Amino acid sequence: MSRQRSLETLPFTAASQWLAGLATSLLARSLNMPEPLLYVTGSLVFAQVYAIETRAARSLRPARLRRQLLAWFR
Repeated sequence: MSRQRSLETLPFTAASQWLAGLATSLLARSLNMPEPLLYVTGSLVFAQVYAIETRAARSLRPARLRRQLLAWFR
């Protein structure tokens, strides 16, 4: 049992992969850095942003905000 690929999505997938590779290559060239370094840098930036968003979401918990609000009005 093999999955059949839709003929309509195959060219779109190939075109999107080609465009992503072209964009990566152009960005690496414009920043004057090798593509593997660009991938690693992108991963590092993603990890940093994810950590910041996680910390921000943790500080916006409803119970914590309620305690802070009650503390301000005491």
